[in-house]
Amino acid sequence: MTTPLLPAPAARRRAAGAPLFGLLPLLGLAVLLAAVFTVAYAVGSAAGPAAPGLHRTGSGGGATGTGGPGSMSGMGGM
Repeated sequence: MTTPLLPAPAARRRAAGAPLFGLLPLLGLAVLLAAVFTVAYAVGSAAGPAAPGLHRTGSGGGATGTGGPGSMSGMGGM
C-alpha cells in the first residue's frame, strides 16, 4: 500500500486553520467583553452619578490615628 505524497484537501484545510481555530473562542470572548463594558460605560454615563448628593465632610484626612482604641465604645480591651 502506498501513501499519497500530498494529503487530501480537507486535511490540508484543517491543518492550515488549526492554530487559528484554537484562538477563535478567545477572540470571541474578548470581543464580547469589550462590547459589554462599552455598553455598561455608556449606560453609566447616561445615568449619572450613583449618589449625586453625597459629599465628603471635614478635611478628608481619613484614618490619621487620632482617638486610639478607647474612642470606640466596647473596643478598649482589644
